Amino acid sequence: MPVEWITPPDTPDSPRAELHLWPYRSLLRRDFVIFIAGTATLVTLPLLAVIGSPVLWALLPFLAAMIAGVWLALNRSYRDGELLEELRIWDDRATLTRHTPRKPTQTWEANPHWIRVELHEGGGPVPFYLTLKGGPREVEIGAFLSEDERRALYGDLRRAFTNP
Repeated sequence: MPVEWITPPDTPDSPRAELHLWPYRSLLRRDFVIFIAGTATLVTLPLLAVIGSPVLWALLPFLAAMIAGVWLALNRSYRDGELLEELRIWDDRATLTRHTPRKPTQTWEANPHWIRVELHEGGGPVPFYLTLKGGPREVEIGAFLSEDERRALYGDLRRAFTNP
């Protein structure tokens, strides 16, 4: 599960709890390279039959464009997945920071005494929509997680905000 509770060092200004959330990655960088190399190999195998003929030069630009397109699309998808949500809970405040690629960092802060953790089973953009409500607005947390992961996170967050 792409959820990690971190035990911060025991210093006066450190939070009592810290949570990091990130999207699940099914394709690691090493596997990305292997996939592109395999795709390039499978695409160029039929070209062995036309080596030395003008047909090779007619097909080659299209095959190169196809491999470049697959590489660019997977690379863009990989960069979009470099998302991180950090929840830090102190005795007097809680902050949620969302680091998103190509967008400015978003921060939300509220008093943990007034924060309510809510799980909306329907009516949200995703099933089992998880939000933190406190202060002037309500914010979502872990929208990229699966339904089971959001349900498990709901219990963890309720315990984190009820146990000082």
